[in-house]
Amino acid sequence: MPNQPTLLKRRNFIKAASASLLFTSLPAFGFKFFANEKQKKVALIGTGWYGTGDLLRLIQVANVEVIALCDVDTNQLNTAAHLVSERQKNGKKPKLFSDYRAMLKSNQLDIVLIGTPDHWHALTCIEALKSGAHVYVQKPISVDVMEGEAIVAAARKFNRVVQVGTQRKSTPHLIEAKKKIIDTGLLGKIGHVDMCCYYHMRANGNPPEQEVPDFFDYDMWTGPAPIRPYDGLPHKRWWRTFREYGNGITGDMCVHMLDTVRWMLDLGWPKRISSEGGIFVQKDGKSNISDTQSAVFEYDGLNCNWQHRTWGNPDDPEYPWAFKIYGEKGVLKGDVMKAEFVPVDGSESIRFDVLYEKEKYPEDLSEKDIELHAAPATRRHMIDFLNAIKNNTKPVADIENGHISTASCILANLSMDLKRPLAYDPQSRTVINDPEATALLQRDYRGQWEHPHPDTV
Repeated sequence: MPNQPTLLKRRNFIKAASASLLFTSLPAFGFKFFANEKQKKVALIGTGWYGTGDLLRLIQVANVEVIALCDVDTNQLNTAAHLVSERQKNGKKPKLFSDYRAMLKSNQLDIVLIGTPDHWHALTCIEALKSGAHVYVQKPISVDVMEGEAIVAAARKFNRVVQVGTQRKSTPHLIEAKKKIIDTGLLGKIGHVDMCCYYHMRANGNPPEQEVPDFFDYDMWTGPAPIRPYDGLPHKRWWRTFREYGNGITGDMCVHMLDTVRWMLDLGWPKRISSEGGIFVQKDGKSNISDTQSAVFEYDGLNCNWQHRTWGNPDDPEYPWAFKIYGEKGVLKGDVMKAEFVPVDGSESIRFDVLYEKEKYPEDLSEKDIELHAAPATRRHMIDFLNAIKNNTKPVADIENGHISTASCILANLSMDLKRPLAYDPQSRTVINDPEATALLQRDYRGQWEHPHPDTV
């Protein structure tokens, strides 16, 4: 028995090597996995860093024509259009729009990708579904819980596939770790999970108010959210530092790790959520998201704990944004670059490393700001999305699971604000025995914009 982990390691190494051969044998740029399928007409709403990156990954793996792009920043829009024309096979430049409603109305689209800031996800996603398109939407899917409920209702009503950009479920080394460690029971009885993010990613400056430039429609960019005085272009990190537009570090980073843990352990809605935190150190800027926060997502016999700090040193420098699943026989540590099973008995650990595809997709190397470690996962996420469309099945990151992970993080923020635990009932769409918290599940929309409701989408 003392040699069992070593034997398992050898077996797992052989299996992992075979899997690596499968993963690395994917075709080079120019080959389309769905080459024999009817060409799909695609559009992107939100042509910033991540939205454009998602679109380029889709172009790499499928027979698609990007016929339209939408953004309220004409400079960003034109840059994306030029890049798409260079990448797509026909060399055409997509039609350009500043209003997603006009784009959806004037084009018959098969697929719509959404890469907007978080406060726009719900309205754009629901309108795209109503137009008949399948949707790939970035996480978190919403900024309040009822937005998420409405997206799920719309996806089911219109029978469209919605894939959420929680691509850890399509990350090769994490898939292998799940198969070899979790699914085989190597951890034994699992009793605790820790998740964390210690990146110094909280923008916290004090830029002065400015005139809005001619190329940027700030009112449309703000849309249904509360409007702030304009103090510079909100892309890429600036908008994330305000709760007017997003869910803070918990909504941005915990949603990935919580979603990964839920997938690995087959967990649904938490029974109860509690959170504490605030702005404890970085008090000198405009940012209003927490710089320090902990949260507990309670399940039967298992708590999933979250901690973030945007200052100081990480608790474990090797895993600054990660999850750790603790079992009686060991711990599985994982992040976007690696995973490792460390047995309790001191025998040799089993490690899983990130896959790169630089040789297969050399154009990745010249792409500005690309996350090379995430590109293979996003390509596989797109392939899974397309397979779900083809087979009329749910994708690996189906909208309902994206909603559970997103809403759980939103509820953590509400718990922090209200200073008490919250238990959400998805059947009644209420926080149990808490009318005040229930009223906060839907925030007010600004001006002409109407908040979607799951019963009326």
